[in-house]
Amino acid sequence: IEQKRDSKMSNKIPGSAHPSLGLGGLVILGGAAGYIRKGSKPSLGAGLVFGGLLIGSGYMIATTDKQFEGHALAAGVSGLMTIAMGQRFLATGKFMPVGLVASVGAISAAYQTKKALEWS
Repeated sequence: IEQKRDSKMSNKIPGSAHPSLGLGGLVILGGAAGYIRKGSKPSLGAGLVFGGLLIGSGYMIATTDKQFEGHALAAGVSGLMTIAMGQRFLATGKFMPVGLVASVGAISAAYQTKKALEWS
């Protein structure tokens, strides 16, 4: 019975992977929405690349022994997203969607950096 309980526990995704997986999915959906609504191929491409990297980092955190690398990747991707969208926000002054993405990216970068430092 103990062995069954332990194997079930090891199949669960750790909580620290959830932000990367969730944000990655949202970024992909946001890129697709930008393409569908405005025909923006850059939005689609960036959404797929950045979202894919965030999901990849979540996978690293959840299924490998490379938690530091997974959190560091997520922190870097989130930081780049913050810079890119923050520049667009400053140029346009529009909070939606660029200001929101820049804000969420900054929060993610801070969280992921904290988690990476815990694993270093």
